[in-house]
Amino acid sequence: MVGSVVAAVVAVAAADGDQLTMDNDNGQWTIENGELRLFGRWKECLIGGKNFILFEMKKFIVFFALCVFLCAGYSVFGQQEIALPAPGMTGGKPLMEALKDRKTGRSFSAKPLEMQMISDLLWAANGINRPESGKRTAPSAVNYQETDLYVCLPAGIYLYDAEKNVLKLMVSGDLRAKMGKQDFVAEAPLVLVYVADFARMGKSSDKDKEIYAGIDVGFISQNVYLYCASAELSTVVLGYIDKDEMAKVLKLSETQKVILSQPVGWPGDN
Repeated sequence: MVGSVVAAVVAVAAADGDQLTMDNDNGQWTIENGELRLFGRWKECLIGGKNFILFEMKKFIVFFALCVFLCAGYSVFGQQEIALPAPGMTGGKPLMEALKDRKTGRSFSAKPLEMQMISDLLWAANGINRPESGKRTAPSAVNYQETDLYVCLPAGIYLYDAEKNVLKLMVSGDLRAKMGKQDFVAEAPLVLVYVADFARMGKSSDKDKEIYAGIDVGFISQNVYLYCASAELSTVVLGYIDKDEMAKVLKLSETQKVILSQPVGWPGDN
């Protein structure tokens, strides 16, 4: 176990090009450029094969494990593309119980959502449930599938690719506060933004496109509500948003229209 932890820390230090040094009464050891260097009694114990090094190093195992965990966690978000775990398609509350528990919540904890939960949430919202046809968990008019899900996280704004089950980085930086006019929007660990691309909606009139897009986003947002009810998360759909400003932040084209946003997270204290 000690060897695995040290190897992991060496790998992290090598990847980051940083130096990590620990001192105590038995000497010093340093990780620099991916190389572990031991000095004093550390070196003597390593060469002599004594158990003393295990006794001393176990004091740092928790510290090392925490460092590795934090480095790994921060390195996921910020990547150009994040592969999501396969969504869980079983379990959760029965439908009637989820309907009973469905509610709006406007208070959020800063606790982040796990990657598995994010994957499950997005699949429930508008994922592919019939791979042979590419059809979704939410219906859309004429099967236009015009709605894109933008996922706003502390590290940036990502586009959900349901077919590949990945998040694609679109804009770097924490822009959650831009996705609504209420203070709690910035507190939610994740904010969904529903964007309809009218270019995918064929020859329908502009008026019909607006109607269809609104209805289709309604289906998706209700899926999110039901997932949150099942997972005991808090969520609220927001229409009081600055759509023009959001379109600039999201770098949308002229045919892409912001419809609604929806913060999601663990319930807060209020």
